[in-house]
Amino acid sequence: MATKALFNTVVNWFIRQRIDQIQNFINHPIETQNGVLFSQLYHAENTDYGKIHGFSSISSYEDFCKNVPIVTYEDFEPYIERARQGQPDVFWPGYIRKFAKSSGTTNAKSKFIPISEESLEDCHFKAGKDLLSIYANNHPENSLFSNKNLRLGGSSELYEDFNTKFGDLSAIMIENLPFWVEITTTPSKKVSLMSEWESKLKAIISEVKNEDVGSMTGVPSWMMVLLQRTLADTGKQTISEIWPNLEVFFHGGISFTPYREQYRKIIGKDINYYEIYNASEGFFAIQDQPGSDEMLLMLDYGIFYEFIPMDKFNPDNLEAIPLQEVEIGKNYAVVITTNSGLWRYLIGDTVKFTSLQPFRIKISGRTKHYINAFGEELMIDNVETALAKACEITNCSVTDFTGAPVFMKDGESGAHEWIFEFTQEPEDMERFTEVFDNYLKSVNSDYEAKRYNNMTLKKPIVHIAKPQLFYNWMSSRGKLGGQNKVPRLSNDREYIEPLLQMNQ
Repeated sequence: MATKALFNTVVNWFIRQRIDQIQNFINHPIETQNGVLFSQLYHAENTDYGKIHGFSSISSYEDFCKNVPIVTYEDFEPYIERARQGQPDVFWPGYIRKFAKSSGTTNAKSKFIPISEESLEDCHFKAGKDLLSIYANNHPENSLFSNKNLRLGGSSELYEDFNTKFGDLSAIMIENLPFWVEITTTPSKKVSLMSEWESKLKAIISEVKNEDVGSMTGVPSWMMVLLQRTLADTGKQTISEIWPNLEVFFHGGISFTPYREQYRKIIGKDINYYEIYNASEGFFAIQDQPGSDEMLLMLDYGIFYEFIPMDKFNPDNLEAIPLQEVEIGKNYAVVITTNSGLWRYLIGDTVKFTSLQPFRIKISGRTKHYINAFGEELMIDNVETALAKACEITNCSVTDFTGAPVFMKDGESGAHEWIFEFTQEPEDMERFTEVFDNYLKSVNSDYEAKRYNNMTLKKPIVHIAKPQLFYNWMSSRGKLGGQNKVPRLSNDREYIEPLLQMNQ
């Protein structure tokens, strides 16, 4: 025990040294970002992409905007395919040997996101250390390194093609982690890299149930599945009976709001919760304040940020603004330039700024996952705020949900149709629907206007999902675990129709 305590003290001291550097980019955000941009341009000026777009002649942000187009994955894919086939110096100096295989785009193809050595070290791994550094600084009496961190990645087999490796981002990171991380992490690398989700869950439970887990890292929905099955395997009532030293859950990938009460109940005691914002394309933000729902935008990870106001979002004419021009409370699509060679890349997420000194954000949705069939502009953060209130007032809890429009027909008004999977159903579904509807009106004036006298939108249509509906649906699509997410909102009925059929 004395050795563990000493190790914990030493590692805590070491990782907290980073706080001064974080404070430096907080104090000098624009200078930091400008340094990132021009360093990237200089570094890549002799690549094919750099020559095409005249990187060597760019001396201002205005030049950058004029010379370099904003792109989607589909736009950039030809360059990525050249790099995957082994061509060097396509959009980043040298060879790109690693690619994170991400979820499908609108044309249902998988995305292959380049992972350079610089992005692995100076973004993804640096962010992991910073997360621990921020937590340790906020909680000096922590015991993080006296116990194990339970990590839950996706189906993580790595594949080789064209002399490059590709797979889930978590697989790439686990494969390349320094040895000392493995000492403080569970499950083992062998189990973490298993590909078949159900077999992997059983193997994880077999290993972790006997460990002294002090922290957890993963996506809330999949971690909840693991915790529920761990309780079933051990016969315990709460997770704190299995891991009494559990103190923090580092979570990301989806909103934690629908899961917060479920975690409080299943763990059986109060712990800390810290949100992160990461993706295959990069690691972007970390919650830096205890008990907050805001995240600090990390400005020195080799990522240059731009933002497109969603009220001016036009796919045929994308125009972005730099960090210094953003405003609090507005929805922005995120555009990134990275040290993996993604240049002015539209990642598909939307954020709102909650603070400008320092720059803190909340994820508000996706550029493609919203409902705007009738001009209501319903974003995911509107829905999650209203849903949290409806659950609180009607004493229920929701595991998963999705929503889509019902289009006008035969002179009838349209509507929004929802499927909710409850862990605890409300006693009165009519009351739940009414509260949910009213809170949507209160947080979205466009929705309220469309609901006026049922002229454009009728009352929401709400269905109760069968147990495990969403899990079984994701399983049928081969989308269990990792970064895979249930699509919460859709502007068409692509997702809700198969779910309704399975729910019959």
